[in-house]
Amino acid sequence: MEFDTKLYFITDSTGLERDEFLSRVRSALEGGVTILQLREKNRTTREYIDIAKAVHEITKEFNVPLIIDDRIDVMLATDAEGVHVGAEDMPVATARKLIGKDKILGATAKTVEAAKKAYEDGADYLGVGAIYPTTTKVKTVLTSTETLDAITKAVPIPVNAIGGLNSTNLGVLTGISIAGVCAVSAIMKAECPKTAAEELKKAFEEIRRHA
Repeated sequence: MEFDTKLYFITDSTGLERDEFLSRVRSALEGGVTILQLREKNRTTREYIDIAKAVHEITKEFNVPLIIDDRIDVMLATDAEGVHVGAEDMPVATARKLIGKDKILGATAKTVEAAKKAYEDGADYLGVGAIYPTTTKVKTVLTSTETLDAITKAVPIPVNAIGGLNSTNLGVLTGISIAGVCAVSAIMKAECPKTAAEELKKAFEEIRRHA
């Protein structure tokens, strides 16, 4: 399945009513999000499936792949386009076996060795970070731009930077051959997700022109 990770949006529904959350998802997609990951750590399986179906209806309107964070059962139940597994989630090879070859499989990697193994085990793209401290996780282990650069050179699949990124601080990524950037708070908590997405995408395209 073809996909573009240039602007990878990861959702956070914390503290939002359903309608407001879905409205923000739509606004972000209007701003140019190219791939969307639904991350719902604290919902029951039934709730996760329910919100995933609602989000999938919106992402299909924009022809944007929906990636489910961690939960292969939710991905299968909603026929989402893919799943992303973290370092402490299901092993990449096992996930690939369960989802088949036609679904998108993303993985998190913080070292060159982990990146190579994820690729060999069937990952289609990698998320690498955190580049900056982030408010979305209690424990944040920072990844140097040198490691990020080394990972992009070590694997032939798209590598995205993640962690505290916004339209004003992408300069540290200049010259590194990343495929895109991942954002949570920069879009989700923005006054206007559409504008935030547009600005972030423009900023990434600007640093890529100087790569």
